Amino acid sequence: MGKKRIIKKSGKGLDQGRKERALSKAVKKRLEKGVLHVEATFNNTKVVLTDEKGNAIMSSSSGALGFSGARKSTPYAATKVGELLGEKAQAIGLKEVSVVIRGIGAGRESALRGFAGKGIAIRTIKDRTPVPHNGPRPPKPRRV
Repeated sequence: MGKKRIIKKSGKGLDQGRKERALSKAVKKRLEKGVLHVEATFNNTKVVLTDEKGNAIMSSSSGALGFSGARKSTPYAATKVGELLGEKAQAIGLKEVSVVIRGIGAGRESALRGFAGKGIAIRTIKDRTPVPHNGPRPPKPRRV
């Protein structure tokens, strides 16, 4: 029969070990200005910091910080992602940033507030949420 395996589910909140590991990865490139891309979906919040040409410098998401399930899409998880990227951005000498927001999730403003709380100036905020012009074909009517 063998040993019984006990699987412990973590997902209560922010995993401290994952946060420390994310902060320990040092970026060699120094940067004064950048673009912060926030993608807030119904299931997750992803934040990517790029230079002005669009080359990704660093990124993080609420799933990468240890949040799982329904907690990934909360404003609290998005705030923690923004704070983490703010700390990493300070380490590479970032002074000001332009923000591009995509999606309609709960973490739209929260990720931005967490990032701005680290003292980096925000130049512009653009909402680039994709909007369908017509969308897919609707389902056929129900026959009862």
